[in-house]
Amino acid sequence: MDQVVRIANQLAGIDGVVAVCLGGSRARGTHRPDSDFDLGLYYRPPLDVAALQLLASELTGGAAEVTEPGAWGPWVDGGGWLTVGGTHIDWIYRDLDRVHRVWQQCQTGHFEVGTQPGHPLGVYSHAYAGEVAMGRVLTDSTGELTALQGNIRARYPQPLRDSLIANARWEVPFTLSIARKGVQRGDAFYVAGCLFRVVGLLVHAVHAQAGRWIVNEKGAVEAAGWLPTAPADFSARAHALFGTVGATPGELTAAIDAADRLAADVLDGLPSSPG
Repeated sequence: MDQVVRIANQLAGIDGVVAVCLGGSRARGTHRPDSDFDLGLYYRPPLDVAALQLLASELTGGAAEVTEPGAWGPWVDGGGWLTVGGTHIDWIYRDLDRVHRVWQQCQTGHFEVGTQPGHPLGVYSHAYAGEVAMGRVLTDSTGELTALQGNIRARYPQPLRDSLIANARWEVPFTLSIARKGVQRGDAFYVAGCLFRVVGLLVHAVHAQAGRWIVNEKGAVEAAGWLPTAPADFSARAHALFGTVGATPGELTAAIDAADRLAADVLDGLPSSPG
């Protein structure tokens, strides 16, 4: 960890970098011994990518690719994958002004879902706020990111909670209904995609009701299962859907029926009106 802090201090001296925040499982304390260190580089353009490239090469002792902003897609943005002394350290760009805008939208109940490689459910915009809330600020010379973190941690926005739950209430039954259109064709691909979407919507609704942030799909079902807003057997039932989808009309119907029952148990436990 001392090495990571030293790297964060070096990053803080590069033009454009406003603050550096440790994220992911390392920040949450849920990491394994071999888990990567994710460093969020909160920046304002122009970001001195050449200086980042030079630092990366010095740290790794060889070639290390550092991207321009936007090279990894509209939401993940860009960064670099480094191996420093046998330790995997990822640099992940975050445009600080965009993070501020997303936080303002969260407070009005607005969110969007963006297509992004590596995120099969899509990136939910409020993940930006969640990253700040659950991160560990390592360097922040102006105090701006620390202040933003304090605001986000103070209270999960009720409008965002209401929007995510309302979205699940209409989209889950709609998605289950259209999943049934693939049954007679034995379209396991289509049905499985619908089931994945349904479980993702339920996971976001359960997290929202509990006032908990969720930043990506990895481990999301298990995390939801620990929340008091989910049925006690949520994780097991959700995972079981994907082990029994099958390809025959009977198997596909059984999987959709099981998803329908799970959805009803989850949604019945959530508030039916804002507040």
